[in-house]
Amino acid sequence: MSEALLNCGPIEYDDTGGDLPVVVFIGGLFIGTSLWDGVVADLRADLRCIVPRLPWGAHRHPMRRDADLSISGQTRVLADFIDHLSLNDITLVESDTAMAQLLVTFRPQRLGRVVFCSSETADNYPPGLPGQAAALIAKLPGGVNIAMQQMRFRAFRHSPIGFGRMAKRPIPEDVVKDWLAPVLTQRAIRRDATKYLRSVRSSRSALKEATERLHTFDRPTLVVWATEDRVMPLDQGKKLAESLRSSRFVEIADSYTLIALDQPRLLAGEIRRFIS
Repeated sequence: MSEALLNCGPIEYDDTGGDLPVVVFIGGLFIGTSLWDGVVADLRADLRCIVPRLPWGAHRHPMRRDADLSISGQTRVLADFIDHLSLNDITLVESDTAMAQLLVTFRPQRLGRVVFCSSETADNYPPGLPGQAAALIAKLPGGVNIAMQQMRFRAFRHSPIGFGRMAKRPIPEDVVKDWLAPVLTQRAIRRDATKYLRSVRSSRSALKEATERLHTFDRPTLVVWATEDRVMPLDQGKKLAESLRSSRFVEIADSYTLIALDQPRLLAGEIRRFIS
């Protein structure tokens, strides 16, 4: 794994390399880079796949204490990362979070196209039961630590307020434990996650503003949504697609929010067709 030293702190990333069209993959809260392993394995022969470990709680190196980790701040981290690697005309693929919606409205210069996969929207933020529970818990002193320590127990990890509604099939135990290890063992990582979770009001306002400007982004977009999603409702995906000027909407069956885990080959196929 390589590392980019940004103003906010160090950002680790996987990079398949090669002189190929570039795809950058990003995920959400407490979700590690292995989310994309199946998709990257399918695409790496044709595309340069880059997966940064952004500061969403599954990162292994804490950010600077003064780093802005609201959704606006997280989006700036992503934009700075893309700038740091001097990437141009990239395809950005996002799952779960809403960073791409902010990026296309305030720093779209390096973007060639965007894929939104079952993501947060202004009308669903924080998203579903897991997101609302996390935001509520974070308001309590030490709340994130107390909640995360419960994730040591398998039943809690796979409950509706854990990862139970994120993937249709149980996420392998070794994968979940790897995702959660940093936030379970490092106080500074919990501090980073808490900063984001306590920024709900400002983040919701930023996302609403970005939503109102989505129509200004004129590059190709693909909106991929899980038909059975229980956290990101299907109607929100259709509404997102309608807000974009040049978009195509695709449903993927037999999947929940984390399509990259439930249906990696189908998602990879849609991304390949979209880029080609």
